[in-house]
Amino acid sequence: SLVFVAVDFIAAMLIRSTGRTLQMARNRSLKSLDLTKSVNNSVNVSAGDTASLIYLWNPWTIITCVGSCTSPIENLMVVIMLHGACSRLAPLAAFGYVMATHLSLYPAILILPVALLLGYGPDTPPTKVFLQKGLSANKIDMSDNGKGTSQKGFGQFSWKPILHFILWVFIWSCYVLSLNSIILNKVGGLQEMFEKTYGFILTVKDLSPNIGVLWYFFAEVFDFFRSFFLIVFNMNIIFMVLPLAIRLKHRPCFLAFVYTAIVAMLKSYPSAGDSALYLGLLGLFANELAEMQFTFFLFFGYIGVSLLSPVMHNLWIWRVSLSLYLYLYLYLSLSLSTHTCCVLLLT
Repeated sequence: SLVFVAVDFIAAMLIRSTGRTLQMARNRSLKSLDLTKSVNNSVNVSAGDTASLIYLWNPWTIITCVGSCTSPIENLMVVIMLHGACSRLAPLAAFGYVMATHLSLYPAILILPVALLLGYGPDTPPTKVFLQKGLSANKIDMSDNGKGTSQKGFGQFSWKPILHFILWVFIWSCYVLSLNSIILNKVGGLQEMFEKTYGFILTVKDLSPNIGVLWYFFAEVFDFFRSFFLIVFNMNIIFMVLPLAIRLKHRPCFLAFVYTAIVAMLKSYPSAGDSALYLGLLGLFANELAEMQFTFFLFFGYIGVSLLSPVMHNLWIWRVSLSLYLYLYLYLSLSLSTHTCCVLLLT
C-alpha cells in the first residue's frame, strides 16, 4: 500500500505544479488586458495547493489507496499528461497519454485538451476579449497601436508542439506495444490483449454491481436490443467531445476536467478512482468555485454519498437486507451531483 501512497503523493505534487502554471497564466492574461489593479486587489486562492489537498484527502482517493487497486496509477498517468501539456513538454505529455490509454480506453478523448494546451498554452480569456480590448484602446488613442499588436500573440495556435507530440506518441506507442507483444507472445499476443481489455470495456459483459448505472440497465434490457444500446451508450461520450471543445477551446485545462467528469459518470465500469481524479482537478479552478452557486448543497451531497456508499454496499451485497433501488439511487445522486457541478461551472 506504500506504493499507492507514493503514487498518490506524486500525482498531488504534479497537480499542484499544474495549478501554479494555470495561476501564472491567469495573472499574465489579466495584466495583458490592463487589469493589473484587479490582479493585485483580488483574493487569489492558491489553486495548486487546494487541488493537491483535495486530491490527497478526499474519501475516494483514500478508498482506492487502501484497496490497493490500480486506479491511482491510471490517475497518475492522466495527471502526467496534463502536467506535460500545461508545461508544453511534448515527450512527457505523450508518455502520459500513451500509458493512460493503455491502462484504460476512455482517456483517449483527452487528445483534444492536450492538443489545445500544447497549441495555445494554458487557460486564457477568449480571443475576442483581447480583440475588443485592442479595439477600445485604438478608439481612445491612436498612438496605442503598439499595445494592440502586442496582444496578437495571445490566441495564436502553434503547430510545432503538436507535431512533436504526435511523433512522441508514435514512439511511445511502438515501445509499449513491442513490450506487450514480447510478454504476451505465448498467451495470445496483442489481439487477445485488446479483446480482453478494450473489448471487455466496450461490450459490458460483466454486470456485477458497481458505482455506475450501466450494469443495471443492461441487466434489465432485452438481448435483442443490447447491441443497439451498446452503440448508443458508447457514442454518448463521443458526441459531447467536439461541442465542448469548440466552446472551451480557450480553456483546455478546464475542458480536460469536464471530460474526466463525463467519463466518471458514463463509463461502463467506473470506480472510486475516477471520482477522485475529477474532484482533484476541480480544485484547480478554486477561483471559479468561490463564485459558484449552490456549493453548500453540492458539497454535502458529495459528503453524504461518500458516507453512505460503504454502508449501502455492505447492506445490499453482503447482508442482502437492502433494496436494489436504494443502492442504485445513491449512485444516481452521485452522477447528478457531478453533472450539476459541471453545468454550474460552465455557466
